[in-house]
Amino acid sequence: MDIRTLLVAGLLAMPMLATAATEDPAVAMLNQRLIALQADMRTTDLAALERLQAQQAIAVLAKAKRKELDQARYLAERRVAIAEASARAEAARREVDQLERTRSELLVEASRREAARARQEAERLRVQAQIQAEETERMRQAAEAETLARQDAEAALTSVAGKQAARVNSAQQNAAKLAREEAELVSGQKLPASKFDNRGEIFTLAGDAFAAGQATPSSAARDQLKALAEYLNIGRKGRVTIEGYDSATGVGQRRAQALKDALVAAGVGANRIQVSGKKAAATRARSAEVIVAP
Repeated sequence: MDIRTLLVAGLLAMPMLATAATEDPAVAMLNQRLIALQADMRTTDLAALERLQAQQAIAVLAKAKRKELDQARYLAERRVAIAEASARAEAARREVDQLERTRSELLVEASRREAARARQEAERLRVQAQIQAEETERMRQAAEAETLARQDAEAALTSVAGKQAARVNSAQQNAAKLAREEAELVSGQKLPASKFDNRGEIFTLAGDAFAAGQATPSSAARDQLKALAEYLNIGRKGRVTIEGYDSATGVGQRRAQALKDALVAAGVGANRIQVSGKKAAATRARSAEVIVAP
């Protein structure tokens, strides 16, 4: 058990002092959700950091003044929801791993049975040469049946693994949605438009993010970068690739570097970010893309 899990377990084991300090029923309800997450054998040791952050947010809610109560309640609810989504995503990934191990064990066992059967058949054919033709046909039929059975087993396992992978992907996208909402709330700015593909989550900065032929982000782009930096620090921990576009040589690279500098200045680790310039015309819809790996 790592240090994050120990910290969360300790916090959840303490008396719920926050409940006594406030009349807001949301505090008790959110604490109960965290306790349920801890009590669930599937998630008891998962998403330790997210649960710690949720407990801290509940503590802030318990102490919040009236004018701060709505925002504190919203942030606490989002933190608890992120902890739940993260724990369930990790539990789903663990189940997928277990299915993969089971599949490998089944394939190994099938191979062992096939090898043993082949040795037995070879010995039997050696002493029964007079019925070689009939035995060869029997072996062919047995091999076909074994192949069909193995294919059926693999198809069943692949189907289950695919469903679990879909559940993991859905949980990850839900967690990303909650993180986006929290990032926009905390930063007070809107994130750029985004989509998911096989590269990860893609944020697209429109053509007005830079003046023509320039590499300095516009005021609107800087506001979007504030929200994006908050998002990368809150919910998305993957590596980041920035691609800048312009038909002039070197401008795309400078644009990508300028975006990286802005994110690093806002607290995103520089070692997470790679930049790349693309010699392709910037369009009204796209002057740069920020790609967050899954």
